[in-house]
Amino acid sequence: VMVQADARVIRDLVERGVPVVLVEQNAELALKLARFAYVLETGKVALEGPAHELHDNEHVRQAYLGA
Repeated sequence: VMVQADARVIRDLVERGVPVVLVEQNAELALKLARFAYVLETGKVALEGPAHELHDNEHVRQAYLGA
């Protein structure tokens, strides 16, 4: 319930034009909320790009989304 409430607040802020930096371990949630994303592996940027593209990336799906 708390995660859903947080997601609503973040969506509302973005819709109002407020920039948001989200650091989140729940990759599915983060990629649904974000327009652009960075994937960190061992503290370094491994991938970056539009969130919808990363969501569809095979490596991201296997490593972070359980697909």
